[in-house]
This record gives sequence, C-alpha cells and structure tokens, in this order.
Amino acid sequence: MTALVMGGHGEQDDPIAEAQARGAGLAQFFLGDPQGWKGPKVAYAGGAAGLKADAEAAGIALYVHAPYVLNVATSNNRIRIPSRKLLQQTVTAAAEVGAAGVIVHGGHVLKTDDAELGFENWFKCIDRLEMPVPLLIENTAGGDNAMARHLDRIARLWEAIGGAEGGDTVGFCLDTCHAHAGGEDLVGLVDKVRSITGRIDLIHANDSRDTFDSGADRHANFGAGEIAGEAIVETVREAGVPVVVETPGGREGQAADLAWLRERLG
Repeated sequence: MTALVMGGHGEQDDPIAEAQARGAGLAQFFLGDPQGWKGPKVAYAGGAAGLKADAEAAGIALYVHAPYVLNVATSNNRIRIPSRKLLQQTVTAAAEVGAAGVIVHGGHVLKTDDAELGFENWFKCIDRLEMPVPLLIENTAGGDNAMARHLDRIARLWEAIGGAEGGDTVGFCLDTCHAHAGGEDLVGLVDKVRSITGRIDLIHANDSRDTFDSGADRHANFGAGEIAGEAIVETVREAGVPVVVETPGGREGQAADLAWLRERLG
C-alpha cells in the first residue's frame, strides 16, 4: 500500500520540530489553551505566515485541534454562542497557518434535551460558518446525549449538516479509542462510517485504557490498552487517510507507537 502520512499531537510552539522529532510527516496541535475560551494564538516564533511557509518547505502537513471546551450542540447559550465564535476564530487562524483541517468534537445536549435540538444547532453552526479549511467532526467516547458517539447519531448529524450552506466542506475524523470506548466495534467500522458520511478524512489511532463501551476517553499506547492491535492496524489500513497518534509519552511515546504502526502496515 502507499505509505500513509502519519504524525502525532504535540506542543504548539514548534509543530515542525514536533513532527521531525517523531520522524513524522504531519503535526497536530492546538492554537492556544485547549481548556479555555480565549481566541487562538500562534505560538510559533515566525508567526502564522512563517509557520505556513516553513511547514511547506519541510513537507509537514498541519492539523489544528479545536479547544475541548467547544460544544456547538448544547442548548446552553453561555456555551453554544461562545463555541460558535471560538470555532470560527480557530478555523480562520488554522487557514492562516496553512492547516489541512480543524478537528472538533461532536458535542452533546443537556440531559433533559431532545437530541434533535443538538442536530439543529449543528446545522445552524455550519450554515453560518466560513470554512477556508475543512472542519473535521470527531466521534466521541462517552455520554448518552452525545451527537457523535454512536453510528445512528452520526447518521442523523450528517443528515442535518448536509442541508447547511458549506455542509459539503465538513469531513470526519475517526478515533479508534473513542469508537471502542463508545461501544462501536472497529471491525468493519470504516465501511460503516463511509456509508454514512461518504468520507473519512483523518484517523486518530489510539489504544484504549478502558474496556469496550466504557464511555471513558482515556488513550493508551499500542499494546498497553484494551483494543486488539490488529484491529487498530486494519482500521488504519482500510481508511487509507492521514493518521494522528495521540497516545501518552510525548515525543518518545508517540514515536514508538508510530514505529509500531508502520512496521505492521508494511
């Protein structure tokens, strides 16, 4: 098979160095505080233009992960409205650094809410969002009220955003840990997701610390968790798209996991 572009999630000060330290062809990073509401900030010494130019020269693809606090699905105005604003800021900033995409979690509604409200809120968000780079919605591990934990919810989400202006710019990021912990078997999952979304744009290849359908978003290094190694390898192989490893251990831990994955992909 054609060699896949792979990399890890690292510090934002120098994504190029983070990729090179992992022997990787891509880097995923945040633009600012992943747990905060402040607007994105490019930490790279050369600024946005410098990062874009230097990454292109080094042959490193860039992916930006949106802050974890974002939840555009919720009925809570104090969360939803700032989420839309911060997501737009993040997508705009990602375009300035030349990112290939922005990854964002699917979010959830409140316990007493009908899930349809969340899908409607996603439609409104996408319909108003300017997307100079693709937005990649990621499946999540936990929550009965999640928009993107189970395949039936993902199908409804895609149906909703498909009618929005720019809906065809929205892609999908499949996380192996989240799928396992969320109760979706990895065997055959790539085909199932593609039958729903029409696409998979990025794989987050991670083992899971916790058992199947635990609902726990806790990543583990390959071979140290609860997912059979071959299931992860086959998911990556079948998807055939760029891969981000978000496993523990920083540069060394992720470099070892990338080597493990490359060896098994052949």
